[in-house]
Amino acid sequence: MPSGELYVGLMSGTSLDGVDAALVDFGAGKPELLAGAHLRFQPSLRAALLALTSPGRDEIDRAGTLGNELARCYAAAVAEALAHADVAADSVRAIGCHGQTVRHRPERGYTVQIGNPALLAELARISVVADFRSRDVAAGGQGAPLAPSFHAFAFGSCDEDRAIVNLGGIANITRLSRTQPTIGFDCGPANCLLDLWVEKHLGKPMDDNGNWAAGGRVDDALLRRLLAEPFLASAPPKSTGRELFNESWLAGHDISRLDPRAVQATLLEFTARCVAQACARHCPGIARLIVCGGGARNGALMARLRALCAPLGVAASESHGLAPEMVEAAAFAWLARQAIEGLPASLPTVTGASGPRVLGAVYPK
Repeated sequence: MPSGELYVGLMSGTSLDGVDAALVDFGAGKPELLAGAHLRFQPSLRAALLALTSPGRDEIDRAGTLGNELARCYAAAVAEALAHADVAADSVRAIGCHGQTVRHRPERGYTVQIGNPALLAELARISVVADFRSRDVAAGGQGAPLAPSFHAFAFGSCDEDRAIVNLGGIANITRLSRTQPTIGFDCGPANCLLDLWVEKHLGKPMDDNGNWAAGGRVDDALLRRLLAEPFLASAPPKSTGRELFNESWLAGHDISRLDPRAVQATLLEFTARCVAQACARHCPGIARLIVCGGGARNGALMARLRALCAPLGVAASESHGLAPEMVEAAAFAWLARQAIEGLPASLPTVTGASGPRVLGAVYPK
């Protein structure tokens, strides 16, 4: 029987493929995933959201309209997850809604996620916790990544040091050490560039299992140019997104004469190298690398990670109790729980904020 500690987490990330909903029971301590749902965005919504990540005309009206549309998508995903588990809405304490990031500028003191949490609370008839990043930014932090505190809760071990890598639109790493503070940071792009390139050339939303990339040859000169990006060498705390790693950034690396498949192969190698180099530099002594996010389902990418990180053990998070595609959504269920309980959820060693903070604004049902 589910306990009275049920929360739903929602995540729609940089990859812009859709929204994940995770119904999580925290009654036994460690998170138990009761049900998950994925609602894919319609192409028109995805295109409109992608357009909003860059400056343009009539942004306020577009953001408001898209926020309402997202709230309806979120409500549908919540309903689907509850139906899978046969759980009533009034059994859920709160929804943790990350919203869709359309601008992340911590260096300017702000971050913007849309999704109209007030409308979501009305539609779902469940309290909603949203706007998790702003308080950390106000305290001088990056506001990202926020998942490391959940990674410590869900994947921490008394027996070994570990690192968790999330391969979403952006790749981020959490170091879980038994003797050192937890750190976490964005280490480069993951699916955002891979998906962008395959959609541009094959009209597909993703490179299934990395098969297109696997059939191409890495262009060493392009790889060297990509790896020269200054962000990669900068020290944590740090975060990034489509503000940096976008089509214009990629086009600036002299790719116009290259075979498109070779570019895809090089982007996959670039992603794997970013993760492996960041682990080697910032996570010495770890015994295990646990991979979550959609990239954990990319067989070619996982094969390169295993090769580059050997002899370190590399495995998807499902071997530790949580499906890779549900980890981030489960993290926002936990962040909602922390907010409802009035407990801090940020880690200053991760974000660079002046201290731990309770994150999120509550919209009662």
